[in-house]
Amino acid sequence: MPTDSTPSRQRILLVTGMLGAGKSTALRELEDLGWESIDNFPIRLLDRLIGGEQDGSSLAIGFDCRTRGFVPAEIIEQVKELSAREDVELTTLFLDCAGHELNRRFDETRRRHHLARDLPVSSGIKAERELLSPLRRWADVLIDTTDFTTNDLKQTIRDQFAHSSPGQMSVIVSSFGFSRGLPPGIDLVFDMRFLDNPHWQPGLKELTGLDAPVADYISANPVFQSAFAKIRDLVLELLPQYAEQGKSYVNIGFGCTGGRHRSVFSAETMAQALREAGFSPTVLHRNLGSRAAELVEGPQNP
Repeated sequence: MPTDSTPSRQRILLVTGMLGAGKSTALRELEDLGWESIDNFPIRLLDRLIGGEQDGSSLAIGFDCRTRGFVPAEIIEQVKELSAREDVELTTLFLDCAGHELNRRFDETRRRHHLARDLPVSSGIKAERELLSPLRRWADVLIDTTDFTTNDLKQTIRDQFAHSSPGQMSVIVSSFGFSRGLPPGIDLVFDMRFLDNPHWQPGLKELTGLDAPVADYISANPVFQSAFAKIRDLVLELLPQYAEQGKSYVNIGFGCTGGRHRSVFSAETMAQALREAGFSPTVLHRNLGSRAAELVEGPQNP
């Protein structure tokens, strides 16, 4: 912890990525979290924002291929120099998105791509992806927004970049359904589909892992008790090791078929275990609001 005689490091977050991937949304959410936010800032002038009255502040700076002087190789070298300073804590966030989804977003807004000129939007997206590839490889944090709603992106920004105590690692516990794909950014994944599915039990289908009858059904299974104890012990052993390696956040994911029963209960149980161990986890349930249907859960096995 910094003392009164030790200056706080200025927290700098560089936000870049593909046009249409959500940079403006991310910057607005960071602003709501207390970051000072600047978009389309000439990145070559970054060193002028560091130190002095800004000491100890948190500054989010957005830039992309439209920004004046945008040369990825030069940006990387400049940021490397700034990262070596003792008064700066600098992180680079890259927002990516699949080409087909970017095409859809541009079509919806009827915007022209900055690099497309008189060519189709897809040509601009391809050129931009090639231009930004060095930054994507080099970024500290990568968020793929292909399957994100605006609220999904806001929640992810809150989880990863909300202010925390200096040196404190943020722990996120997530539940999800494998039928809808693996969420981005998961560090540890535990597949809970080895457990009996409450979806097929009378009276439990329309409930979720947050409801007591579902919790009782899952926790009554001795296999759950034994397996979860091992998972809990593994997580509690690994988290301090991640912290020693300087990892700023760890996302622990629990998956089941539809993401409404087994994974939700497992995530909640893990979050409680982490609280008892002195952590303050954030809990996310990606598919809790999804429709529970046989189409998602699949046919019942005999």
